[in-house]
Amino acid sequence: MKVVIIGSGNVATILGRLMIQHNINIVQVMSRNMEHAKILAEELNSNFTDLNGLVDITADLYLLAISDAALTESLLYLNVNGKPILHTAGAVSKDVLKQISPNYGVFYPLQSLRKEMKIIPPIPIMIDASNVATMELIREMASKISDSVQIANDETRQKIHVAAVFANNFTNHLYSLAEVFCNKEGIDFNLLKPLILETANKVTEASPGTVQTGPAIRKDLITIEKNLNLLSEYPEMKSLYIKITDSIMNLYR
Repeated sequence: MKVVIIGSGNVATILGRLMIQHNINIVQVMSRNMEHAKILAEELNSNFTDLNGLVDITADLYLLAISDAALTESLLYLNVNGKPILHTAGAVSKDVLKQISPNYGVFYPLQSLRKEMKIIPPIPIMIDASNVATMELIREMASKISDSVQIANDETRQKIHVAAVFANNFTNHLYSLAEVFCNKEGIDFNLLKPLILETANKVTEASPGTVQTGPAIRKDLITIEKNLNLLSEYPEMKSLYIKITDSIMNLYR
């Protein structure tokens, strides 16, 4: 299988590495930034060009690993001669690609990916396609790099994306707020890291609802009031504390 990767960021880099590891041939890397395209292409042993260059028409499949906002820009210049073209976005319809090719789809990696990763974690892949032949091609490629491949239409992927925002992005933001609080109050944030890891490990083995702890689920109003008093100089955190406490109490009422 010959693939052209369009993009050179975190998703393009990690997926490219996995493809090379599983004998999928990356024939070209395209990127808005020529230098970035060159760097990734050298790692993947492929040709490269910027978005104004010629697309390699020998490829079997074209993978758009770019930001959601940049997807609409891609429609202006791509000519893939009717070959399958995919995007990697969770919250964008596959149909944004239908004017490029009749054979199109989605290859959504449900994972937080960074170029700097030394070890690539398991990556569930959500796939969708405009027709059966394209779906089988996508499934073949996805199955080479992931043990978890599921068909997910636009509506399902949007729901998964919302859940992922809560489970990943919002959770990480709360870690950031905790770190800000610790730094300002002269506390070592590293003391919380074993707790963070233990909480994450628990939900790999049990439903999050069964392992919830803390003053809110105990309805410990005295501790909650003490914590709110400590947050009097942090109005944003205090507001979040109240809303999340209410949410926990309502969920376990």
